[in-house]
Amino acid sequence: MKYPVLFAIFLLSSCTKVETTPLLQWQHVAQGSYAAEISVNGRYAAVSSVEHGVAFWDLQQNALKYQWQHTPEQDNLVFSLAISADNTHVLTADQHTFALWRTDTGQNAGFWQLDQSTVRDIAVSDEGRHLLIAKSNGVVQHITLSSGRRLEFMGHSEKVNSVAMSPNGRYALTGSNDYQAYLWDTDSAQVIHSFSHPNRVSKVALDPQGRFAFTADSQSLARIWDIQSGALVSSLQITARQQVFSAVRFSADGQYLLTGAPTRNVVLWRVSDGKELQRWRVMPRDGSRPAGAVVHAVAFLNPTRIISESSSGYAEVWEINYD
Repeated sequence: MKYPVLFAIFLLSSCTKVETTPLLQWQHVAQGSYAAEISVNGRYAAVSSVEHGVAFWDLQQNALKYQWQHTPEQDNLVFSLAISADNTHVLTADQHTFALWRTDTGQNAGFWQLDQSTVRDIAVSDEGRHLLIAKSNGVVQHITLSSGRRLEFMGHSEKVNSVAMSPNGRYALTGSNDYQAYLWDTDSAQVIHSFSHPNRVSKVALDPQGRFAFTADSQSLARIWDIQSGALVSSLQITARQQVFSAVRFSADGQYLLTGAPTRNVVLWRVSDGKELQRWRVMPRDGSRPAGAVVHAVAFLNPTRIISESSSGYAEVWEINYD
């Protein structure tokens, strides 16, 4: 009875052609990066590396706009990046410090220090009005800059691994080692929906249009939820025994989901049923043995093209083929 099952799995996993030749490729970091983020519309990218600090790129022109440092006299250790949905601000974080930057002038809009615990993940709202900081003690802090208000969400019992926030800053999605993801109201810290997993939740994402939430655990269960009702829309049809996601992005029309992984893979999924539609593999990091790279960020450029940033230090543009 085992052989037909294994054979079916082989057919399913082998039917998707893996593309390895991008349409365009730009080197943003010579020695590789350890964090990157791409804006919702694919216009800008922020890339963090030891040699260049945080570099902010205009992807339409492939032009370097700004370079930022938390502590210019020390090595850059920024490991977490977030770009507001309206492209006006970038939030950067190392383990103990987070900073907000304006994209129109490149000027810093504020530095903050954590006295206790460390930063796990971050998010920023439109106009940089609200910041979301996940801390290693399980607390998630929502900061409103205009008033200085700091609301602490304490619904998780263990470390928070991933956070997302709606563009207006009103709603937050957080995932933790406690096997839970929560969608909650940042005005009251009240939980709106809870999404349970059989393993620790390692990645979450929100559709900027307010339609969907994405949650994935550390094994091979990844789900798309309806934000309004909390109902399950689909589960990604993953064939691997273990699948971890390092990047997630919903398409503007809400029909597709793009994911990146620490295994060089970028995958396009259909939201309605979780079916895999296309797969790409980014350039490996120079000198890595075996050849590997972490996909830090993905985005849709238009209905037929996507872009990725990976630890290889390259931005790569790929073509979508819906046939």
